[in-house]
Amino acid sequence: MNTLDTGALVERQGQCVLLANVLTMTQFMLERARKHEWELVTELEGQRRELLNECFATAVSPEHSEIFSEALAAMLHLNEELVALLDTAKAEAAARHSGQVNTRRQINQYLDVDPV
Repeated sequence: MNTLDTGALVERQGQCVLLANVLTMTQFMLERARKHEWELVTELEGQRRELLNECFATAVSPEHSEIFSEALAAMLHLNEELVALLDTAKAEAAARHSGQVNTRRQINQYLDVDPV
């Protein structure tokens, strides 16, 4: 085996490691989202995007295509769960905001009432 082949092998192994890290990071993001740690999830999303860009900077070799397909399917499933949690959190935040607006409106109405 010459150095060019070794280099290609190391590059492919690196690509597999990157994808494994992306998958692990996605799982961790989902765990943090379940705990409502959205700032951390947002920070990790940027890092994850960088890893994905690095991972797919080169084409996936045919011998790794099946494992990559499976890993991407798993990541997409985790993403769907993450997005569902985000949608729920956004709806809860909107409800809290609406409740605060209603409370503020009621207080303002109370303060506008002339004493008898």
